[in-house]
Amino acid sequence: MAFVEITGLAKGYGDGAARTEVLADINLAVEEGEFVAIVGFSGSGKTTLISAIAGLIGPDAGEIRVSGRAVSGPGPDRGVVFQSYSLMPWLSVEGNVALAVDAVLGDRPKAEREAIVRKYVDMVGLSHAVDRRPAELSGGMRQRVAVARALAMQPHILLLDEPLSALDALTRAKLQDELAAISQRENKTIILITNDVDEAILLADRIVPLKPGPKATLGPAFEVRLKRPRDRGEVNHDPEFIRLRAAVTQYLMEVGAERAADLDTDIRLPSVVPITRKDAPPRAYLKAAGSPIGKRYVEFYEVRKVYPTPKGPLTVVDGFGLKMDKGEFVTLIGHSGCGKSTVLSMVAGLNRISGGGIVLDGKEVGGAGPDRAVVFQAPSLMPWLTARENVALGVNRVYPDATAAERRDIVEYYLHRVGLGDAMHKLAAELSNGMKQRVGIARAFSLSPKLLLLDEPFGMLDSLTRWELQDVLMDVWARTQVTAICVTHDVDEAILLADRVVMMSNGPNARIGNIMTVDLPRPRSRKALLAHPDYYAYREELLDFLEAYEGGADPDPAVLEQIRSQRAARTGSPAVTEAAE
Repeated sequence: MAFVEITGLAKGYGDGAARTEVLADINLAVEEGEFVAIVGFSGSGKTTLISAIAGLIGPDAGEIRVSGRAVSGPGPDRGVVFQSYSLMPWLSVEGNVALAVDAVLGDRPKAEREAIVRKYVDMVGLSHAVDRRPAELSGGMRQRVAVARALAMQPHILLLDEPLSALDALTRAKLQDELAAISQRENKTIILITNDVDEAILLADRIVPLKPGPKATLGPAFEVRLKRPRDRGEVNHDPEFIRLRAAVTQYLMEVGAERAADLDTDIRLPSVVPITRKDAPPRAYLKAAGSPIGKRYVEFYEVRKVYPTPKGPLTVVDGFGLKMDKGEFVTLIGHSGCGKSTVLSMVAGLNRISGGGIVLDGKEVGGAGPDRAVVFQAPSLMPWLTARENVALGVNRVYPDATAAERRDIVEYYLHRVGLGDAMHKLAAELSNGMKQRVGIARAFSLSPKLLLLDEPFGMLDSLTRWELQDVLMDVWARTQVTAICVTHDVDEAILLADRVVMMSNGPNARIGNIMTVDLPRPRSRKALLAHPDYYAYREELLDFLEAYEGGADPDPAVLEQIRSQRAARTGSPAVTEAAE
C-alpha cells in the first residue's frame, strides 16, 4: 500500500449555474520517502489539491489516505508550507517555531522541545537571526522560518504549496538547495506544488502534471533519473536532464496550446505615422556618427546613477556603456540590486541621469515621451476602462492625424495579436493578471515606439503563463522589429528573447560584466530552442556568470574568461569577448 493514496478525488465550488468543477478523478500514489512535484498552470487546481491532502477542505467525491488512514481533517502528520508565510509578527523566529512545536509536541519535556526548535532553526540557516521578528527578516528568511516550523512539527509528510514562487531568483535557488538537502537528511515524503519545471527536476523523484481546469486531472508521470545532489549548472551537461526538461516542457506547452486563443485576425494596420516618427535626427549627430543611424540607434555613454543617502552619495550604476542597432533586442540580467531596472528607468526618462548620457535615434534622452513605451511588471491599467479603451488612450494621443477608423484598427489589431480579440470589451478589473499583461503589451506596441522597454514584464506570472506571453511578445516583435530592452531575472527568457544578453555586475557601482551574443536562429520558439544543440551552452554560461557574481562577489577576469571559453568550446564557435563599451 502506498504511503499517500488518492483515489477518484473530485472538488468543486459554488452552486447551480455558478458552480465550477475544479478537480475531477484525481488518482495518485506516493511511496514513503518519495519526493513528488505536481506542476501546472495557474488556476489549474493545484492549491485545491494540496489543501485537500492537508485536510483543510473536504472532497466532493473520492478519498485521500495517509499511512492507511482516511484524511478527514488537518493533523500533525501533515506539515504544510504555503506561498505566504503566515508568521506571528509579534514573535521571534524562535517563538514562531516554538509555537508550533508546543502545540503538536506538548507532551514532550521542555528541554526536548527546545532542542527540536534549535535543530530546525539551525537546519534552515537562521541561528544568527533566532531573536529577530518577521518584520526584520527578508522574504527568503521568512520562508525559511515557515519551512523550519513545518519540519519541527515532525510530520510524516511535508506539503509545499509553491513556497518559493514569490522570491527572487537567487533566494529561490538557495532555498531549493536547502529543500533538496533537507529531503535527503530527513527522508521525508514530500509533495511539492510548483509551476517551475526546473525546480521540479532539481528536487523531485517524480513529476506529475496537472492539466488545466475546469475538471482538472493528472497527466502522465515523468520519472526523474538524475543522481543526487543535483547542481543547477552541471545538469546542463547531462543528456538525461536535457531530455527530461524537453519532454516535460513539451507536454505542458501542448496542454497550454489547447486552451490558447486563436491569434489570427483579418484586421490590417493602416499606414499612418505616429508623432514620434516625424522629426529627423540632428544633422550634426548624423555627421558625427559616421554611419547610418540604424547602426547606432541607441547609445549609452558612461551612464551613472547616484542617490543621496544619510551616509553619503551611493553610486548604484557606474559607467554603463552600450551601443544598440535599430531593431535589436537586448536583455539585461543580473542579481537583485545590480541596477537593471535603474538603467531601464533612466532610458525611459523616468529617472534622472547623474552622469553620462543616453541617445535615441540621434536625440539625447531627457524626460519621458511616447517614443519610448514601457511595460512594467504590473501593467497599471485603468480598472474602470475596458481593455480596448486602455489601449486607445495612448493611440489617440500618438496618432492625432489618423482617422477614427484608422485608430480603431490599430487598437484592435494589437489586441487580436495578443489573444484578446474576444475580451477587448471587458473591464480591466475583470481580467486575470495574465490578460492584464497582454493588454499592457498591446498598448506598448500600438504606440509604434522607437524603443520598447520591458521591466520584468512577466515576473508576477507563473512560469507556464510566462511561456505563453513570451510567445505572444516574440510574435508581435517579429512583425514590428522594434528596438527593445528587457530586464529579466529568468535565464531562459533572456536567451529566448535576445540578440544579445547583457550581464550586470553586482551593485553598488554596477556596470556591465559580460555581453553574450545569442547566435540562435529566428524566429524562435521555446520548443525549437530546447531542441537546438547550442542552447544549453548559452544557458550554462549565464548560470555560471550569475554564480560567479553570487553574494556580492567580484570575480577575477580570468574566471569570467574561462566561463566564456567553455561555451565557445561547447558550441564550436570562437571565444569572442565583447567589450562593455
